[in-house]
Amino acid sequence: MRILFEMDKKDYVPNGSVFSRPSARAIIIKNGKIAMVYSKKYNYYKFPGGGIEGAECMEDALIREVLEETGLCVIKDSIQEYGQVHRIQKGIKEDIFIQDNYYFLCCVKEDLAQQNLDKYEADEGFTLEFLEPQLAIAVNRETILDDFTQVMLEREALVLELLIQEGHFDDI
Repeated sequence: MRILFEMDKKDYVPNGSVFSRPSARAIIIKNGKIAMVYSKKYNYYKFPGGGIEGAECMEDALIREVLEETGLCVIKDSIQEYGQVHRIQKGIKEDIFIQDNYYFLCCVKEDLAQQNLDKYEADEGFTLEFLEPQLAIAVNRETILDDFTQVMLEREALVLELLIQEGHFDDI
């Protein structure tokens, strides 16, 4: 998978304890709008998706996470690699947090199932929104949170900008 970019804050203790969390994230575009998970509590947008568990393959993690967070059912045959973002920064519990985020273009079924949110996702009020990518970029860049979360918000904004530059929203 191509590397989109790397985000290295260089704010961590070298050779410290490491927590590594690979994740799979969905790029779902319909009618010129992008499917994003909105945090009502903290006012930010993120791509649907999350951590790859154990021996789970990236595509299965993508399908599971998108269904849990949004209620959207990804069509497995539609999944196409888009790119990877490597993130490394000071962790919350460990000295170093490393996350390889794997982004996939995909389509979803029309039917919407019920969300199955983790406690923190429910606490944040995660909701599915289809919106213009420029709005998600603007909201993420105006929202001020802790340093750890800011990196995630900027990552999502940068991926959205790449999608725009590459013409993924031109087919309206």
